[in-house]
Amino acid sequence: MPSETAQELLEQVKIGLVTEPEARRRFQQLLRKHHYLGGLRAVGQQLYYAAVDAQGNWLALLLFSAAAKHLKHRDQWIGWTRAQRDRRLSLVVNNSRFLILPQAHIPNLGSRVLRLTLERLSADWQARYGHPVLVVETFVDPEQFNGTVYTAQGWQEVGVTDGWGRCRRDYYVRHDKPKRLFVREVVKNACRSLQAEHLKPALAEGEKKAGARCYHKGGELQALSEHFKALPEYRGRVESYPVWSLVSLMLLAILCDAPRGQKDLAKLARRLTQHQRRALGIRPRPNGRFPAPSQSTFSRLLSGLDAQRLHQVLLEIQAQVRGQAPPDELIAVDGKAPRHGPGEAILSAVTVPSQFYLGSALVDTKTNEIPVARELFGELDLTGRTVALDALHTQAQTARELVVEHGAHYLLSVKNNQPTLRQNIDKIVPVPPTGFSPSEVDPQPGAHPRKK
Repeated sequence: MPSETAQELLEQVKIGLVTEPEARRRFQQLLRKHHYLGGLRAVGQQLYYAAVDAQGNWLALLLFSAAAKHLKHRDQWIGWTRAQRDRRLSLVVNNSRFLILPQAHIPNLGSRVLRLTLERLSADWQARYGHPVLVVETFVDPEQFNGTVYTAQGWQEVGVTDGWGRCRRDYYVRHDKPKRLFVREVVKNACRSLQAEHLKPALAEGEKKAGARCYHKGGELQALSEHFKALPEYRGRVESYPVWSLVSLMLLAILCDAPRGQKDLAKLARRLTQHQRRALGIRPRPNGRFPAPSQSTFSRLLSGLDAQRLHQVLLEIQAQVRGQAPPDELIAVDGKAPRHGPGEAILSAVTVPSQFYLGSALVDTKTNEIPVARELFGELDLTGRTVALDALHTQAQTARELVVEHGAHYLLSVKNNQPTLRQNIDKIVPVPPTGFSPSEVDPQPGAHPRKK
């Protein structure tokens, strides 16, 4: 038990962020002088903390920085997938340095400092980087320490590292000195949140910044790019990026569930390995490296690409991979506008529920979806099919063309903006029965619901 004087000193300890350049230089000097690992040039996001007494004297130093990218035991403890880890790793941080200064000989100081720091860590991270942190990790050298200060604060030892350390942002070297790995949830049910299919909105910002990654093998990417080699080249001279290579990368973004704006495509391309870029058909530079296309490269592609030929190639790929669309399914025709920035809306036709793509058309800003949809009908085989459209297309001419010219049936929505039509429907069409429970349904296969 600490003495009364020591207990009073512990109660006076406060934790503060170290933000000023001069204070950080002093922070690093003390690490180099007193920490067995010396100073640290932290990678990525980072926060510096100092524990001070009532007079403002530094007693202890803590540095939190980016978590290790690959830790088998940590990932098993959290229970997330590889893709989840890559997207959500920013929600985990590493206590990369913890130093009790030599003059601070106070029993239980380490435990109190660590507890006070963790109480504010997530909020401080939110204020600094726009997202909280859920889990902390740290390494303990078994030749130097037992990790008592961590276990006393509820940290859990989950295993031993393989003896590799990060030297630079994406560069690891083997040091053959395995460390004991300790982890702890900063907020309740942190692991459950990290392994969830979808993050809560308050946590999604960190995942959004991480971006998507591609896990496809080289052979898969080569097979993917073969489909697009029939696309015509719109440039007289091609250096690093053939058209079919760039379009392959655009389709890859869809498969990886990545955003498809030019900036987002360039970000995904930068994340590809050299082997993946080569498999996609990107040509090497004189130094043998395969570059990543920039945002402007994708902008030029989208303005020069033969859209009609690309449309045909996509239909051919779908037929080869999935076969023919089911002939008895509903065809839904719907328009989508760009979520971010300017651009034209696109009207697309797909089958439901199998989601076969049948065709699409641009909706020019000078018009609307109604005439574009009527033109799109002529490009599709609608004979005997049922076509569903939203209330915008509930027009007599649209319905007439579907039936008379294309031999189709229609399913149109009617809202209160067409009061006369709505009243006529209410008079002629009886309201279908609703509200029966499963117990009121005849269990015989194929039987209609009936009331008991």
